[in-house]
Amino acid sequence: MEGNMRLSLKVWRQSNTDAAGGFEDYKLDNVSPDMSFLEMFDVLNEQLIEEGKEPVAFDHDCREGICGMCSMYINGRPHGPLRGVTTCQLHMRSFKDGDTIVVEPWRAQAFPVIKDLVVDRDAFDRVISAGGFISVNTGNAQDANSLPIAKEAADDAFAAAACIGCGACVAACKNASAMLFVSAKISQLALLPQGQAERSIRAEKMVAQMDAEGFGACTNTGACSAECPKEISLENIARMNREYIGAKFSSSAV
Repeated sequence: MEGNMRLSLKVWRQSNTDAAGGFEDYKLDNVSPDMSFLEMFDVLNEQLIEEGKEPVAFDHDCREGICGMCSMYINGRPHGPLRGVTTCQLHMRSFKDGDTIVVEPWRAQAFPVIKDLVVDRDAFDRVISAGGFISVNTGNAQDANSLPIAKEAADDAFAAAACIGCGACVAACKNASAMLFVSAKISQLALLPQGQAERSIRAEKMVAQMDAEGFGACTNTGACSAECPKEISLENIARMNREYIGAKFSSSAV
């Protein structure tokens, strides 16, 4: 079809966590520039199935940039060449006819490959379980106006809560640090009155779990924020450091 593209793909294939992986080459014709990147992979998988081959495993769910499931390292960048978008929001018009596209999974010790482009991100869940919660009484929700919150604090908390936990920050970081993710989750609670009950211990517990999972240290390169599809600010890391120091003083005083 006129206007459609021909593409060469180099896709990482790996049967399981313990197996050795490698790149395999694929050709696609008639790729519409209006397709999303995941729709292009759907077409690839249909082609592989018709050829009697195993389709490429990849994570996806909402395909609206909300769930944080899609996780492809595209031409050396998490989620591809555009800023502020997830893989599912990336469209093929961002590429040119005849391009070669290299697609890999997230690369981090804490994110082992399950199969092909699918990685295990349960480490994030365990970090949240360590302290990313608040104590609440069950029953009807309180009236919103009964908890006055300053506009600036509400805006900052909302911006931090935009983190979808996709793991692009870890994949982008040369140290595979999860500081941007953890700091966003700490910030969204530290800034609100609902998060004050566990504030004195939250950062200490979440950072300890982050370290236990094998994530690297932050060296303030800033690649995490630059590649984050929700453009989470590095200010959250500074806030987390303050929260952590405060938590250490609180725990040592007990």
